[in-house]
Amino acid sequence: MSNKESFLQYLQIEKRYSPHTVRSYLNDLDQFYAFLSSLGLPEDPVTVSSHDIRAWIVSMLDNNFSTVSVHRKISCLRVFYRYLRKEGIMKSDPLEKVVLPKRKKSLPVFVEEEAISILLDDYSFGEGLAGIRNRSIIEFLYVTGMRRSELIGLRDNDIDLTDCSVKVTGKRNKQRIIPLVRPFIARLEEYVKIRNENIHTEKNGWFFITDKGNKLYDKYVYNIVNSYLAMVTTIEKKSPHILRHTFATHMLNRGADLNSIKELLGHANLSATQIYTHNTFEKLKKVYKQAHPRA
Repeated sequence: MSNKESFLQYLQIEKRYSPHTVRSYLNDLDQFYAFLSSLGLPEDPVTVSSHDIRAWIVSMLDNNFSTVSVHRKISCLRVFYRYLRKEGIMKSDPLEKVVLPKRKKSLPVFVEEEAISILLDDYSFGEGLAGIRNRSIIEFLYVTGMRRSELIGLRDNDIDLTDCSVKVTGKRNKQRIIPLVRPFIARLEEYVKIRNENIHTEKNGWFFITDKGNKLYDKYVYNIVNSYLAMVTTIEKKSPHILRHTFATHMLNRGADLNSIKELLGHANLSATQIYTHNTFEKLKKVYKQAHPRA
């Protein structure tokens, strides 16, 4: 087994990374190996120098990779070389002297409250299973802030309609409980009723399903969210993750504390949640400039 294969197995079995994350690491390593090959260098991590890694960074920037993408790919290498040192395959780390380009700070994009209200209160999602399911998917992402993968992985027994809560399995199989509002519970009950009338589902099966009764997949959820958000907003990105940003930003704007939002989002540490305070601060600046006589 090669170093790369054993590393990916380590991520999957010991670190319990999701299949999506493991694929991302594989793609990053393949790109790095392809770069080494283009320079006529062996595809062997043991022979790699800090100069080789700096050359890859320059190459990516020359090919218009964003600094965010560069940081992510180098982060993959850091984890890889940390693993190789842990296994005793390498004694030194070629990344030790590598300096990364500064990242441009960008605010999380979100949908305005008014636009969300128009979508959920005024738009028709159509009759039947597809209509109630599509609306429930969008509302679920917005009222809970959960990730797309977490929504796809929901099973019937994860949702307690009596207790008004949902059990979410997040990254590294960490679970959290998110409360659900009563009006949304009524919508979910209607969805389950229509779903069960139209499609036979197995006990403890997937909560959200396609028109053919199969488990949802990433692109399926993306297309639903993208098409409906396009009706109410002109923001460039209209992905399911935007609804996660929207949830956190609206909660902060309405007075929720940062630690509570951290728990609801399933963040490992508070620093990941603090990016949303910038949106709130921008709103405060706008109000200040409009209201203060000396602004």
